[in-house]
Amino acid sequence: MSSIFDEAVRARLEAPHIWYVGTVFPDGAPQVSPMWVDLEGEGELAFNTSVGRVKEENLRRDPRVYLSHAADDDPFDRVQISGEVARFIEGDEAHERMDLLARKYLGSERFEWLMPGEERVAVIVRPLKVRHIVGVERFRAGGPTAAS
Repeated sequence: MSSIFDEAVRARLEAPHIWYVGTVFPDGAPQVSPMWVDLEGEGELAFNTSVGRVKEENLRRDPRVYLSHAADDDPFDRVQISGEVARFIEGDEAHERMDLLARKYLGSERFEWLMPGEERVAVIVRPLKVRHIVGVERFRAGGPTAAS
């Protein structure tokens, strides 16, 4: 299976960058959170949240998800990924996956900020569309044209 991610996008996903993850509230309004994100195999993404968080509730109701990242040195160099939740992972495996993210992002062996009673949930995302845009985005077909 070939990856949906080209080399530049894959490199960005492999680095410890903060991604903005968007979900949809019941009324259709967007909800966006800064998140740690990692690759899951060749073609999926993973991030981690907790049972009862807004994004977890939104994604269980509506599996659509949107991830966005802008380069630190150029906000017009950005990656946008739209996708859907492929599966949720709970229990010990979700906690172990959070530890893996802590290694990637913090260099520590364990995620140390669990609250009493907190249950982690790993969210695995199947990307449907990946866009890497550098510079000013062109208009879509049928959009405004240059005046004569």
